Amino acid sequence: MEHKPKSIRPFIGAKDFKESSTFYKELGFKEIPISHNMSYFEVHEGYGFYLQDAYVKDWVDNTMLFLEVDSVERYQSELIKLDLHNKYQRVKLSSIVKNDWGDEIFLHDPSGILWHFGEFH
Repeated sequence: MEHKPKSIRPFIGAKDFKESSTFYKELGFKEIPISHNMSYFEVHEGYGFYLQDAYVKDWVDNTMLFLEVDSVERYQSELIKLDLHNKYQRVKLSSIVKNDWGDEIFLHDPSGILWHFGEFH
């Protein structure tokens, strides 16, 4: 089977939809409302996700997303400047982790979704 994808758009939940929406806009995503309880957040053409006003603890606590970036060091520096980990109670930002395949940092969103921002070698 041959695929010619144009995008991939996972669905994620939010414990507090308004807080998560504000967080992702501060993170640099563009919000495109779909309905009163769902928005599409796009970081670049074809790269984004649907944020839902839905929270199931086991689902959200086990959701991880990976975004490849061109420079983990630069991205981490920009995240530190945004100070999101101090603005939002449950947001956590890690140090850079060096792996055999490349480098990455981790960021938990306000609901607990775990983001991996990585740079392949």
